[in-house]
Amino acid sequence: MTQPPSPAETAMAKTALRKDLRAARRAHVAALDPRVRALLLMRPPRPVADLVQPGQTVGLYMANAEEAPAGGYARFFHDAGHTIALPHFATRAAPMRFRAWASPHLDDLLVPGPYGAPQPADEAEDVVPDVLFVPLVGFTADGGRLGQGGGHYDRWLEAHPVTKAIGLAWDCQLVEDLPREPHDRPLHAVVTPTRLYGPWEEHR
Repeated sequence: MTQPPSPAETAMAKTALRKDLRAARRAHVAALDPRVRALLLMRPPRPVADLVQPGQTVGLYMANAEEAPAGGYARFFHDAGHTIALPHFATRAAPMRFRAWASPHLDDLLVPGPYGAPQPADEAEDVVPDVLFVPLVGFTADGGRLGQGGGHYDRWLEAHPVTKAIGLAWDCQLVEDLPREPHDRPLHAVVTPTRLYGPWEEHR
């Protein structure tokens, strides 16, 4: 009988896969015409927009140079009347929280965080997103997610099981399978510039 991989083997497999997927993502983004990239993921597909109920708070992220952009979604949901939230870290040792971003049309409302990413200032309101759009390194067609490896989103989602987590990704980040651990939570849906995977009823 084949033994399941040990936790150490699973962690090593994830590390190797992250390296390959980051390289593929880097090459994909480098090949994009900047004028085309600026028009991608500007608004959610209708089935995803319909998941966000009136008055709900929408969490997003500030994409780095290689991640699928989330700014268009922030502006779309803000203009539709939703509170927009971004990750906030008090220090590198502190857990990830979410604070309100008063207007995604004004980048100067953000300050550099301890990891270098822009985040709301400390005095911004502490909020809990009802729907959270998350970055990722890789994903599967059934909602599996491979993150950056820091575990920030895994821990936050474990503590907030009611929040719907939706991935934003480039098409090149799709993989057939991912090493999975007990704490890995399936996504409710994944959106790429060309496809919508899900939403899945069983992930609600």
